[in-house]
Amino acid sequence: MNNPSLVLTLLLSTALSVSTIAQAAQEATTPFSRKRIEIVRTELKPTLDGVLDDEIWQMATVITDVHQFSPVDQGAPSEQTEVWIAYDQRFFYLAARLHDSEPDGIISRQLVQGGNFNSDDAFEFVLDTFNSGRTGYSFQVNPNGIRREGMYENPSEINQDWSGIWQVESKIDGSGWTAEVAIPFNTLNFDPESDEWGFTFSRTIARKREEIAWSSFNRNINPTTTGIIYGIHDIRQGRGLDIVPSLSVGSSRNYAAGVEEQIIEPSINVFYKFTPNLTGALTLNTDFSATEVDNRQVNLSRFSLFFPEKRDFFLQDVDIFSFGGLDQNGIPFYSRRIGLSPRGTPVDINAGVKLTGRIGDWNVGSLLVQQGETPTLDAQQVFVGRVAANVLSESSVGAIFTQGDPARGTDNSVAGMDFRYQNTRFSDSHTLRGNAWFQQSSTTGLDGDDKAFGVQANFDTQNNGFGGMLGYNYLGEDFNPALGFANNTGVQGINFMGSGRYFLQGNKWFRAVNTFMRYNYTEKLDTGELQQEEWFWRVLNFNTHRGGQIGIGGYQNKEGLEKPFQIRPGIFIPAGEYTFGGIQGEIRFAEQNTLQPRMSFNSGSYYDGSRNTLNGALDYRPNSHLAMGFEYQYTDASLPQGDFVTRLVRFNVNYAYNSKLSWLNLMQYDNGSKVVGLNSRFRWNPQAGEDLYLVINYNFNSEGTFTELSSERAELVLKYTRTFRF
Repeated sequence: MNNPSLVLTLLLSTALSVSTIAQAAQEATTPFSRKRIEIVRTELKPTLDGVLDDEIWQMATVITDVHQFSPVDQGAPSEQTEVWIAYDQRFFYLAARLHDSEPDGIISRQLVQGGNFNSDDAFEFVLDTFNSGRTGYSFQVNPNGIRREGMYENPSEINQDWSGIWQVESKIDGSGWTAEVAIPFNTLNFDPESDEWGFTFSRTIARKREEIAWSSFNRNINPTTTGIIYGIHDIRQGRGLDIVPSLSVGSSRNYAAGVEEQIIEPSINVFYKFTPNLTGALTLNTDFSATEVDNRQVNLSRFSLFFPEKRDFFLQDVDIFSFGGLDQNGIPFYSRRIGLSPRGTPVDINAGVKLTGRIGDWNVGSLLVQQGETPTLDAQQVFVGRVAANVLSESSVGAIFTQGDPARGTDNSVAGMDFRYQNTRFSDSHTLRGNAWFQQSSTTGLDGDDKAFGVQANFDTQNNGFGGMLGYNYLGEDFNPALGFANNTGVQGINFMGSGRYFLQGNKWFRAVNTFMRYNYTEKLDTGELQQEEWFWRVLNFNTHRGGQIGIGGYQNKEGLEKPFQIRPGIFIPAGEYTFGGIQGEIRFAEQNTLQPRMSFNSGSYYDGSRNTLNGALDYRPNSHLAMGFEYQYTDASLPQGDFVTRLVRFNVNYAYNSKLSWLNLMQYDNGSKVVGLNSRFRWNPQAGEDLYLVINYNFNSEGTFTELSSERAELVLKYTRTFRF
């Protein structure tokens, strides 16, 4: 790829392919007849107790025409499902009767609010409140009345870290199970000029791994596959004002420095809906003490690792700020840059304001934050602005601008434009997606190549058949998104992915067989020499009817090192070009099992030596109250420059007394940092929008063995927060 004309030809060809296919897709889109149903307006209110005897359900709109979308797409469901919907001036109401001929077989182990339902029976519904097919809300509930919600960042990707206030109660009885839901309209953004919302729902029968829906396409439910509920009018959000005060008290101690501090941290968040589709937010003295800790990762690469955002203030309307289909390297805005040091330690956020929402066909977002000072840096002010216009049926074109550098304090800005194309109904079984983007950064002291751009085309399927992806990225040597994430610059590269799936009919053991291939090639811009080439091929992957899987494959990598690379302390791999590869395998048991073991391995050459890696885990869920998990990651590498072993141990014990009271514990250790970390969170959640946390963080230094632990840092925090709505 060191021929500039070849690179330009590839770039233009990929962009032209996306444009040509997109144009053809507008004419050749597979017909998708959206279901339509009128929703009833009422002055009645249900009593949320999971018993469907309220008068409102006698007059509500009822939906019974459902179908299976997995394992048989558009097949007949094995169990009956009935759903009722209605609304009044302030709430959207839903009730579901989920019949089950074997109610003793209903699986409902999750009892922690916000926990995942991977192993449970579940009911989910999607609301596309702008009826745009581009974004929306997901609300999920299991038979224990546990809530889980998310926001679609784009038509096919959902962010499960978003949270909103809503109420639900569920109940298991002799006929199956039920759910009753009430969602305040001030939890949602919507278009007040439209009386139509996108809507669909799905049901999971866990023991059968069967999924049932009202409206789906190509084995999917998302904003693009919704039907339409119409007749929505004269709905209100009150004053549209949420005031969320919180108070944290406690103490922290640094044993090495001999310093102890008392913690008294009042903070407040204020949310105001200027219109039903435009929300402003204000945060003062922001406190994230109750946010869950990151899972540790072992880094054996030359590039920094990416950790997801988990803080509520930054997750509100997070979909507005997504850019160019990028998810890691090259993204212009990565909210973890704010309020966290490069080492991941908290930095005070004195104040922040945020404006997000939709105006007509425009999506708008802006964020201004005043970050507090640190021992090495003065207080910093950062800004992000984002606009995107809806075009075609599911696509958008937009721009982004960032200003500020909270980690180093330099004068930095980034401006970018992107086009995101999506057609989920390109054919009976395929979705077509494409992205094109361009960014330019400006940083004091960096005057070289500071641009970045890329294109990508995806052809995906959830049914029988093949899919693939082809992309090209260019990141200049001085491209520096100080408010974003770029762990590898001064490079250009191509990316390719291919996959195939076949659903087996009548097989006793397996439901589907898959194959997957990935190829990445990256070269240095200044020399045109190889930086990295990666081949990976999962030759066969079998999925069982219960949800287990087994797969085998292989990989081959090439690495071009311009200078020695310190892979572990004191072990340097010399500059040069290396080729190495090996085999990889994985086995995973179904999550419905009480004991859920899983294991993966790879073995082969490694630079100019060898490496064996084993990842093993065992989860134990005997009932809905107790959940335990153990994970062990082990790498044994042998190199001429020295041998090393890495270990990462993760152990969690969670106990839920009921749906309102839980105690979550996570202990982690890695032999790189030699730190044992404990995070213990006791949570009382009497209702959505109200929480009391008791959080204990304790780090031990483990030089040598676990019998030689010494206290390093400790923190005890009690935090109470509550949302007041007006």
